[in-house]
Amino acid sequence: MQVYKFGGASVSDAQGIRNISNIIKACTATPLLIVISAMGKVTNQLERLCESYINNESDQHDLLEEIKAFHFSIAHELFADQQHPVFNDIANAFVEIEWLLEEEASDAPDYIYDQIVSIGELVSSKILTAHLNLSDCKALWIDARNYIKTDNTYKEAKVDWLKTEADIQKTLPALLAKSVIVTQGFIGSTSENFTTTLGRDGSDYSAAIFSACLSANSLTIWKDVPGVLNADPKWFEQTEKIPQLSYHDAIELTYYGANVIHPKTIKPLQNRNIPLYVRSFLNPSLEGTDITAERTKNPVPSFIFKVNQVLISIFPKDYSFIIEENLSDIFSILHQHKVKVNTMLNSAISFSVSIDHNPNQINALIDQLSGSYKVKYNTGLELVTIRYYNQDTIDRVTADKTILLEVKSRHTCQIVMKNT
Repeated sequence: MQVYKFGGASVSDAQGIRNISNIIKACTATPLLIVISAMGKVTNQLERLCESYINNESDQHDLLEEIKAFHFSIAHELFADQQHPVFNDIANAFVEIEWLLEEEASDAPDYIYDQIVSIGELVSSKILTAHLNLSDCKALWIDARNYIKTDNTYKEAKVDWLKTEADIQKTLPALLAKSVIVTQGFIGSTSENFTTTLGRDGSDYSAAIFSACLSANSLTIWKDVPGVLNADPKWFEQTEKIPQLSYHDAIELTYYGANVIHPKTIKPLQNRNIPLYVRSFLNPSLEGTDITAERTKNPVPSFIFKVNQVLISIFPKDYSFIIEENLSDIFSILHQHKVKVNTMLNSAISFSVSIDHNPNQINALIDQLSGSYKVKYNTGLELVTIRYYNQDTIDRVTADKTILLEVKSRHTCQIVMKNT
């Protein structure tokens, strides 16, 4: 039994749907479950719609019509019969948003976000399922919210693994024996059947959840790159595909910000020893990257860049030592403001963190920290993480840069820097 996951880039237009349908049809010898993301940049558009609705802006209905028109245009390319049921499926999915927009926003923003943004995956999966059946590939659409059960932490829901595995095991194996199953990434539901999402770009994680609960033979994530690269092509002209990665190295890379795989994806697979393959939907016959329990003997140095960083340095006002009590208080404040620390370093009388620059979040954070500590900060910085570094790799990324902070462990080096 295998699980395939396709991201938004693979279904950005009608030709993309045709292409992945061919990939799916080529895998007929084994039960197959498909996890699909929203099409193209639809999640971004739905986020903008959500923001407009919450702020009661005048363009919310225009934004919705634009999103609907995009999906209908793809459907019209794929289905010659304009009476095909998929057109009603698309319209009915967006009715949920239309009902929501009829009233002024009164619920919590994170709850509203999940109810609106989740529609992208529901529509894309409906279109793909209909096209597979039209192409003589028997496919069954299922609603992931009936299987992935979560708490009510909207936008970052935590999975109830016992309930989720029980619900998946109850019906899906029998259904998989009869047809290809198509479902959605990114979404789940609470015990009260309210829609939740698993975190931005969480479709990889959804695929890992289904894989683990079904004890799949493998999970394949289909990307627009040939596999896991040792650097983002937008930062490096020459990149190198990593043919093999251990679970451990994959977790490290995703933790530090490598965006080829969602950070939560690896753990469920590692727990069940399920291999993860990262392959190109543009060239499906080519080998990609295999991620397994096996450690590689000659790991490839990898580079992860984060821009628009803020380096915050925190000092006791009385020049006393930074001790465990201070660190506990500082981390509690960071948690209150939902701030993710990208790297940190402490000395006798200071504690420094590099975080993403979200102006509203940063201002409130610094205001609260300043009540108990002396705070200094720098903006407009870059953070580079080098996995399996040496001095040559450090020199490569720090040329013409001023280093503000550097943290090294045996295999990983992190540098916060700015242009000289």
